[in-house]
Amino acid sequence: MSKGLAVVAGGGGFIGGHLVASLLRSGYDVRAVDIKPLEEWYQVCPGAENIVADLSLLRHATRACAGATLVYQLAADMGGMGFIEHNKALCMLSVLTNTHMLQAALRAGVERFFYSSSACVYNADKQRDEKVVALKEEDAYPAMPEDGYGWEKLFSERMCRHFREDFGLATRVARYHNVYGPLGTWDGGREKAPAAICRKVIEAKLSGVHTIEIWGNGQQTRSFMYIDDCVTGTEAIMNSDILEPVNLGSNELVTINQLVDVVEEIAGVRLARTYNEAAPKGVNGRNSDNTKIRSYLGWEPCIRLREGLEKTYAWIFDQYVRRYPGVRSETV
Repeated sequence: MSKGLAVVAGGGGFIGGHLVASLLRSGYDVRAVDIKPLEEWYQVCPGAENIVADLSLLRHATRACAGATLVYQLAADMGGMGFIEHNKALCMLSVLTNTHMLQAALRAGVERFFYSSSACVYNADKQRDEKVVALKEEDAYPAMPEDGYGWEKLFSERMCRHFREDFGLATRVARYHNVYGPLGTWDGGREKAPAAICRKVIEAKLSGVHTIEIWGNGQQTRSFMYIDDCVTGTEAIMNSDILEPVNLGSNELVTINQLVDVVEEIAGVRLARTYNEAAPKGVNGRNSDNTKIRSYLGWEPCIRLREGLEKTYAWIFDQYVRRYPGVRSETV
């Protein structure tokens, strides 16, 4: 017997595709909705109802939520730091999707609504030093988030809160910290640091030109969460009694230089590094304080960076050599 209908808005995206697959395995009927044509979805799960629709339009959001038990709102126009810094208006326009999905979910009488927020909501003053103190949920205020994308996320968090308080819609919010893994974006400008570094190392290894350009000075710090932890945490938060936004991220802090070190070790190559300090690099330091998620769930993301990067590198390597078979000049 089905557990009910779960709608995944953004189901054609990286995180959404993995979430659709997990919900199907868990016994839900799943409706995956995305604005991209089906052939551009990161993965298409044949067991789901797969719909192409623009959820920034209320009539499309209304059809998407019809009959739903759960709604996971992951749909957004976003990407890595290069995309975020150069497309602030596009990022802000995602508030239309968030607003209409909240309205549609309320009208449909869904049991729960999940919103995927971001660590980009955090006050920039808390992230100026590479030796960053891990960010606690209360560090989002007083507000000074990432311009564009961060403001869209913070505003939409407040909408979720007020839809819960004013209208009784059971909302749950997770602040994602740098999600990576197979079946994600790895080129084209929307990819995030782990995928970009994997691709650059693969390019250098296969071309024989053993150099790599790193955005920033390489000393900026981040934590990176593997996709399996993200999906596990997303479903756990949706099914929990957590009313406030909560961090969902790894607390394994590394510099970008250390990230490159790990990928080089996996690839079995050492590269000469150049640093482009004029390129988008984001804040100097960001890490996830997991005190609250541990207290609420007795769990936190636990997949180590090396383990996740091995799987991610292998997948991107396969994608790369399929696309560019002629560049393969070295053995794996």
